Amino acid sequence: MTGHKTPLIAHIVHHFRVGGMENGMVNLINHMPQERFRHVVICLDDFTEFRARIERNDVDFYALAKPAGRDVSWYFRLWRLLRALSPDIVHTRNLSAIEGQFVAAAAGIRARIHGEHGRDVFDLHGKNRKYNLLRKLARPLVGHYIAVSRDLEQWLIDTVGVPPQRVSQIYNGVDSTRFHPREGARHIGPAGFADETAFVIGSVGRMAEVKNYPGLVRAFIRLLEIEPAARQRARLAIIGEGVARETCLNLLREANAAHLAWLPGERADVAELMRNMDLFVLPSLGEGISNTILEAMACGLPIVATRVGGNPELVEEAHTGALVPVSDTEILARTLLKFFHDENMVEAQGQASRKRIESHFSMQAMVRGYLSVYERVFPRSLAENATSQ
Repeated sequence: MTGHKTPLIAHIVHHFRVGGMENGMVNLINHMPQERFRHVVICLDDFTEFRARIERNDVDFYALAKPAGRDVSWYFRLWRLLRALSPDIVHTRNLSAIEGQFVAAAAGIRARIHGEHGRDVFDLHGKNRKYNLLRKLARPLVGHYIAVSRDLEQWLIDTVGVPPQRVSQIYNGVDSTRFHPREGARHIGPAGFADETAFVIGSVGRMAEVKNYPGLVRAFIRLLEIEPAARQRARLAIIGEGVARETCLNLLREANAAHLAWLPGERADVAELMRNMDLFVLPSLGEGISNTILEAMACGLPIVATRVGGNPELVEEAHTGALVPVSDTEILARTLLKFFHDENMVEAQGQASRKRIESHFSMQAMVRGYLSVYERVFPRSLAENATSQ
């Protein structure tokens, strides 16, 4: 094995900034044994300081600054970069990076993987004919697919036409050491925002349209209308930045509830903030597998989420939380009220959430799953045999 070089994976994504898919990549690279694979991240657009979350110092980032519109010059730049890096595996993620499969094939990269992590608001259910044509054109080039939920796995088989044996479903893992239940006094928000008697309804995520945070704010306001006395204890915390943040703040101001809510924007201390919540809510219009739901469960929180995408695979009705219809303010408000009034249910379902993380969504299980796919498309034994001959 003298002279053997650790195989290189080139992860191709649209961009690398705060987000669930990117968070999953951070966890995967940080927890994968360094001696098994090396990594490089190629962003068709750009990357931010979020890259610093990757603890390895041997992971290079490249930004191609892909222009908007029909300019295809980035194809050549990606081809040239792949030829220079000569990765053993190319792993593209989501529709926005799938064209990387064509370039990788042209660059002679034989081991090619594509991951589906969820869809955006412009194609919530994966039925757009133009996008699916592109997916079907790429299908012969993709050696293996990874879907983060059973919902996405079935969609790849039924709609995109991927043979079942070429799809692996791997759940995201969660760092259950970093994300753990609260111990000690509550600390969240500005001074006086939430004391020990408060009931903090919280959420964390990109405040993008698909996450429907204005829907959560409307439900919180409706809760206060149904039960005005709840203003004494009910608090709302939404951690994240995005286009919907100003809309949410305006809704709260109009309802004279701004002082009952805290929307600080993006934060680096998510784990600490999350464990100081009492109930976690995800009002998404669409979802793959939510990292924030997994992290909230690891913090021992019950979950209220919309019945979309992979959410029903994570949240067990009446055991670890509740599932609600999309964009139904009244049902969401009354569901929040149930938890607000039942401390025992909050505690029991929160404990069940933590146990479910420990038994089903460990970081080790996720890493094993990805390793098995990487070694299926590029067997280490073949590489070692080649270098030893």
